[in-house]
Amino acid sequence: MRAVLVVNPKATTTSERARDVLVRALRSEVDLTVRYTRRRGHATALARTAAEEGVDVVVTLGGDGTVNEVVNGLLTAQLPAGPDALPPAERLPALATVPGGSTNVFARALGLPREWPEGTSMILEALRLGRYRTIGLGRADDRYFTFCAGFGLDAAVIHRVEQARRRGRVSSPSLYLRATVQQYFLASDRRHPAIRLERPGEAVEGELATVIIQNTAPWTYLGDREINPNPDASFDLGLDVLALRQLRVPSTTRTVTQFFSRRPDPHGRQVLRLHDVAEFTLLASRPQAFQLDGDYLGEREKVRFASVPAALRVIC
Repeated sequence: MRAVLVVNPKATTTSERARDVLVRALRSEVDLTVRYTRRRGHATALARTAAEEGVDVVVTLGGDGTVNEVVNGLLTAQLPAGPDALPPAERLPALATVPGGSTNVFARALGLPREWPEGTSMILEALRLGRYRTIGLGRADDRYFTFCAGFGLDAAVIHRVEQARRRGRVSSPSLYLRATVQQYFLASDRRHPAIRLERPGEAVEGELATVIIQNTAPWTYLGDREINPNPDASFDLGLDVLALRQLRVPSTTRTVTQFFSRRPDPHGRQVLRLHDVAEFTLLASRPQAFQLDGDYLGEREKVRFASVPAALRVIC
């Protein structure tokens, strides 16, 4: 079995020694090539090349951003169709994810342990047993995502956190909490909702203040605590959506509190929830912050979302 390990050398929770241990462990099971990312977006090119070379497995060592780039490389690879073409997911290399970031939402959604040594052991066992599952992905315009997207407040918070990290701050739950409070109270236009949601054959949902899109649950973690705006989201279904119509302090506080409950069921007059949606478009009267899988991608006024069923095989 041929495999490529795509390593983000800036991964938050691993060291050079840890990477060496991982490489030796993987080489005990597969014919392994190791490739290091050098810049943002490089993992996409490395994964695309690996798929076009016909490898069996692509392994990532990094955070959710590295996983997202690798997935986009795999899904955009140019593969020969052949006379007896297999389903798309069967023609692509399987994806294995060793958690190396600060949050690792995707890996944890697949049932992998949070720490990389335990995650590596589980992946090695799965490789030996040939254990994998096929999952659906989300797509926003021409880019795929694995677990979440955001349009509005949550994307603006991620942008604020990324700016703080570039100044040397360490990613932590407290950093995200401070960034959320600062963005909400100091930088959000909470009185004038700017977003509308359009679906084929359905009435337009207008005057939305912020929108969260999920391809699985949970949406993210605060330390070990799950945050679940759309608890029924699943890799096996379409996309789930939660939107807030207003960002008033009482209603927003109540909704966010519901995210953290043991049996989350966010509801209320200011909440819009949609389950298992195949496609929809978000449009805004003014530019909105936009993120995929926890990476800030700038501001947009329009994004078209679609569910992509049975898109990728993952080792789990």
